[in-house]
Amino acid sequence: ASLVVNVASECGYTDSHYKALQQLQRDLGPYHFNVLAFPCNQFGQQEPDSNKEIESFARKNYGASFPMFSKTTVSGAGAIPAFKYLIDSTGEEPTWNFWKYLVDPNGKVVKAWDSTVSVEEIRPYVTELVRKIILKKKDEL
Repeated sequence: ASLVVNVASECGYTDSHYKALQQLQRDLGPYHFNVLAFPCNQFGQQEPDSNKEIESFARKNYGASFPMFSKTTVSGAGAIPAFKYLIDSTGEEPTWNFWKYLVDPNGKVVKAWDSTVSVEEIRPYVTELVRKIILKKKDEL
């Protein structure tokens, strides 16, 4: 399972989200779950740095151990295909930093949340999906 998130280093949500995302990664990853971070400078120009600086910031300040992709566009006509798929699947298009999409192992988008929803609030959804994955693998053995 994956939690796809458009991240930004200079947003009001940065501190709380990065800390909680790393805790979720630590608790549930990396075998059955990963946070997938997509830096984006579209909203409020809050991700102005280079890819290397963004990754360094997240790793140094939050111990981020999850995959960090290159800075990209997540909304509008220029959105990358991955985010176009997420938007098409949910009808939910990012309007700010730290939108979160939960995706199952088959690529089906389970649910989407906007920036105002904390990682703690969505933890039960993520945990339940990971639990189902583990139980399914156990049954297959």
